[in-house]
Amino acid sequence: MDPALAKPFIKATKDVLAATAALEIVAGTPYIKRDRMARGDVSAVIGVIGDKKGTFSISFDRMTAVHIVKQMLGDSIEDILLDVQDAVGEITNMISGQARVGLAEMGVRLQGSTPTVIMGNGHTIAHMTSTLAMAIPFSCAAGSFTLEFCFD
Repeated sequence: MDPALAKPFIKATKDVLAATAALEIVAGTPYIKRDRMARGDVSAVIGVIGDKKGTFSISFDRMTAVHIVKQMLGDSIEDILLDVQDAVGEITNMISGQARVGLAEMGVRLQGSTPTVIMGNGHTIAHMTSTLAMAIPFSCAAGSFTLEFCFD
């Protein structure tokens, strides 16, 4: 997989979390992920089709997800489970949309599905492609999370 494809995802992640949660995000070195284990407790997955077919996901550890949601909602969380689930889905949708704009500028046009959110310790993410996923670790004051994408 072309490492240049990571750039639109990194930029979109930084931009979305700066705008929605006032967080400065630092991207780690992208790597090829060889297993299906999620790198967090709550993940959102979006299927993509178009010039390529694949998936995009973000996995947050629990404390990072809660912190980001509190930043977004101004500490007005009513139902921690429901609010975190909704917010992680929405964050993923926004990052996916912005990343797809960046990919289109590189000549890769994609459409995304509605996010599916998975919660729980030790869950897995099955990227339904024949290639391995590229993972990008991120860190911020709230904690860490990992973005993954995989295209055929």
